[in-house]
Amino acid sequence: MTSTTATLTTAWSADRVWQLIGGFGSLPDWLPYIKESRLGEVARLRTLTNEEGGVIVERLESFDERARSYAYSIVRAPFPVTGYRSTLKVVDLGAAGSRVEWSGTFTPDGVADGEATALFEGIYRDGLAALERTLSARPGGQCRPRPNK
Repeated sequence: MTSTTATLTTAWSADRVWQLIGGFGSLPDWLPYIKESRLGEVARLRTLTNEEGGVIVERLESFDERARSYAYSIVRAPFPVTGYRSTLKVVDLGAAGSRVEWSGTFTPDGVADGEATALFEGIYRDGLAALERTLSARPGGQCRPRPNK
């Protein structure tokens, strides 16, 4: 089993970031390569459709509103891994803003560890960059970063 983590430190408050990413069905709101998310099975399964029409099915494993965190596993996807489990978490940094941590563990299947790790590092890194762009693009006073002290 191998793992990888990507982080984003942002001036946006943890509450604001969690408001955007904390819903299990919210990926299309901030992740441009996910065009659709359909929730099923009492919102414990999400079926994602990417830009190319590919389908990924994920199961919500745990959700903690207070800790601003949820974990999910892959049920079906075109990735060369098995046993995939990921966590998305927002950490409050007070006046400095927040840190978003996206991590995953998995067993490569038919590819080298480094290749599978690079795949998910890229997904997480690109996703967090898209999150920052989405937060910055919100109009008017709906989203304002916390002042730096």
